[in-house]
Amino acid sequence: MQAYVFISFLLLGLVFQQTAYASENHGESQAHGAHGGDEKPKHADEHGHHDEQATRIDDTLASQVKIETVSISSQVLQQRIVTYGNLSTGPEQLSHVRARYTGMIKSVKLTIGDYAKRGDLLAKVESNESLKTYQILAPISGTIIQRHANTGEVTQDQVLFSIANFDTLWAEFRIYPSQQSLVKTGQPAHIVVNEWALDGTIQHIIPALDKPYQLARVIFDNRGKGLSPGLLVEGHIVIDEFTAKLAVEKNAVQILDEKKGVFVKQADKYTFTPLQLGRSDERYVEVISGISSGQIYVSKNSYLIKADIEKSAASHDH
Repeated sequence: MQAYVFISFLLLGLVFQQTAYASENHGESQAHGAHGGDEKPKHADEHGHHDEQATRIDDTLASQVKIETVSISSQVLQQRIVTYGNLSTGPEQLSHVRARYTGMIKSVKLTIGDYAKRGDLLAKVESNESLKTYQILAPISGTIIQRHANTGEVTQDQVLFSIANFDTLWAEFRIYPSQQSLVKTGQPAHIVVNEWALDGTIQHIIPALDKPYQLARVIFDNRGKGLSPGLLVEGHIVIDEFTAKLAVEKNAVQILDEKKGVFVKQADKYTFTPLQLGRSDERYVEVISGISSGQIYVSKNSYLIKADIEKSAASHDH
């Protein structure tokens, strides 16, 4: 990553030195010669600083250093709270299978790790009372996670098979008293666990026994993910959302001369445009004024442009 940033700056430095403010500097030299060095360029103030903070980059170079642009538009912003919890299963997703009548196990069909569909044969048992053989069938679909049944053994009252179905899991988030007035059933929730980012909806809010918080329960599809109960999870619960008429990506915002703004693109010219900003969420920030709908701004790697402008300003100061 460090090597990539270094190469990016090197590319920018080579080209920007040739292109940034090329026409302006040429005009400055002519004006300076005509007036014997007494008159400053029209676009510089009394300190020699440039009024317009801009640079030029051709599209080929911008693509090489991965400078990306988008058109500013309206966005739906979400207000969220962050909370934490664990993954769990529902009671209907775990079944402990016993023999209906005590007897001798005549055969066992499945073992630990096998997948059983509901109604599949697990074992056959000969009843001690009737001496008739009956079948033990899987009551739910799932994976056999425990087996305590072997041919020739007597069943007694022990659990013979444990079957678990992890096709769906529940994320249970801790909601503390300061958050409880904000969290309600039906609210969207975003689940972050391991490398997964999942979406769901709060189904239940239940008290936690002997704990100073409630549990907000969110169900999600676990097929193909292999997540297990007990894993720690992070939750982003959406407590409010609103539509901003204009919004820019937060990563696009830079600070120049103590002003926040973005770089607006026109042809190959990138100009720093100060903005008045409002509310924000994890990705976007509302724009109150400073830019118009449809204008193109730099959404990714805007720091490269900022670095070049600051470098150019420093060279002019000297």
